[in-house]
Amino acid sequence: MKAMLCRVYGPPEQLEVAEIPLPAPAAGEITLGVRACAVNFPDTLVIQGKYQYQPPLPFAPGTDVAGVVLAVGAGVEGFAVGDRALALVPAGGYAEAVACDARTALRIPDSVDFVSAAAFQMTYDTAYHALVDRARLTAGETLLVLGASGGVGMAALELGKLLGARVIAAASSADKLEVCRAHGADEGIDYSGGDLRASLKAVAPGGVDVVYDPVGGALSEQALRSLRWGGRHLVIGFAAGDIPRIPLNLPLLKGCSIVGVFYGGFIANEPAHNLENKRRLLEWLAEGKIHPFVSQTYPLERAADALNDLLARRATGKLVLVMGEE
Repeated sequence: MKAMLCRVYGPPEQLEVAEIPLPAPAAGEITLGVRACAVNFPDTLVIQGKYQYQPPLPFAPGTDVAGVVLAVGAGVEGFAVGDRALALVPAGGYAEAVACDARTALRIPDSVDFVSAAAFQMTYDTAYHALVDRARLTAGETLLVLGASGGVGMAALELGKLLGARVIAAASSADKLEVCRAHGADEGIDYSGGDLRASLKAVAPGGVDVVYDPVGGALSEQALRSLRWGGRHLVIGFAAGDIPRIPLNLPLLKGCSIVGVFYGGFIANEPAHNLENKRRLLEWLAEGKIHPFVSQTYPLERAADALNDLLARRATGKLVLVMGEE
């Protein structure tokens, strides 16, 4: 089978198409014939050796997969060859097949296509865990989403609206904000000028209740300063590249909380809770309550192009690799 392998750490261009053996499922695993794999920002880090989790070289990146069960390992119940399924894997998704822990896999409802099933996983899983489990966002509160036009930002925007919040989308261009408004944002802020706080005062003079921050850099402190008393600043990631150094007198004076959201750690420490969340999101996806926005798909051989589009911030919503046919 074909896979896009990372043999040495470096930029997307160093990935190469290779023929590798079809993985056989170990006990407790299923082998999934991958039809779609989402492209995520952590993929750009793992191929450079800069992520919290590093699989041994050589490896295929990619974590959010959807496809058809090809084989079932010993002791697995609930799956049969031919079932449509999705899973989150530590690595290996940029390939025509991958072995998955059956406990982390779920069957795909008939109304959901493979691309949507792959696209919704890490982004919506992270956003739901952040907004519901960590921030305890309630109806009527105001949510500020930084990097709102990206995959994880769009998921937070949509879930925030579904949970009854007023959502302010912040992005780096007017075009990206137009996409955010089309997906339900109540207000939009273009932060390319640099003064996020002044713009927020115009649309939320009393401040915001929750900040969803996958960006980091200089925007984080500006956003935190815009929190109301008792607000929550969700630390999702650092797409800007810089990890901010927040003065700790700010949460003291504002009575606010800086809340870490490490979805990988949540999966490892609370697997049952994670699956409960995932099943609810899958139900919402099947019912049409959430709509992953996939702006572009790529064949497996163009994985480097997808990663570069992500790195250059040319993407809105999700990018997905597609293999085989629906």
